[in-house]
Amino acid sequence: MSDLAPDLDAYCARIGYAGPREPTLALLHALTLHHATSIPFENLDVLLGRPIRLEPAALFRKLVVDRRGGYCFEQNNLFLLILRALGFRVTPIGARVRFQIPREVMPARTHLFLRVHLSDGDWLTDVGLGGTSLTGAIPLEFDREHPTPHETRRLVREDGRMFHQFWTGTEWADLCEFTFDTMHPIDCELANWWTSASPASHFKTGVIVGRAGRDGTRKGIRAGQFTHRRGPDVLQQIPVTSDNLPALLAEHFDLHLPAGLRLEPVAGR
Repeated sequence: MSDLAPDLDAYCARIGYAGPREPTLALLHALTLHHATSIPFENLDVLLGRPIRLEPAALFRKLVVDRRGGYCFEQNNLFLLILRALGFRVTPIGARVRFQIPREVMPARTHLFLRVHLSDGDWLTDVGLGGTSLTGAIPLEFDREHPTPHETRRLVREDGRMFHQFWTGTEWADLCEFTFDTMHPIDCELANWWTSASPASHFKTGVIVGRAGRDGTRKGIRAGQFTHRRGPDVLQQIPVTSDNLPALLAEHFDLHLPAGLRLEPVAGR
């Protein structure tokens, strides 16, 4: 693949998509679903001390050819390349992740997602939001509920700030706070460096993996627990150890650790 021409056949094979490729809303929905249910969110390279590279060829090789996953700067930058190659007009925008973070606390602007410009209006897609990645695009419309194949979402403006929220089953919860400012490649590089290298990054705290299922469920590993859930309902939960981690990664996320390599699910345990 060249930086300007990603191998669309290989990408579509990776995510299991075999439909039309005209740049329509239907295709945007389909690719969002297929990507989020095929390519896992994961931070294994961060824990292994490997650099997270954002050059197009490196992204394609890791997530498509090597069948790995990644976090937002990898997932959404790859998706940006694919959508543009298919003829979509897309603007990358930045956000602050806000899940379980009080609004009076100001986290770093270390999230990337995509604004897609269609003839009937703008839509947002985000295949790099961990256990809450979008599985369908949502319209850029505020104060309305937007169903997706998984959770219901909404966008709200409050006190001059904009938030993407999801319905937990009992309440609306902030996922991220965003602006419409373009997140340029240099902005991604700086935020990616902090996210992958800073001791203060939550990606340094332990294994974080997630993937949505075509059946409407989600599976994830975080804080030393494997969880399979449907919305707020926990279907299965298993403590994760360095012994059972390789099998859980392989069975549920199609991720395979090299033989003999051990990772602690929680850093410092």
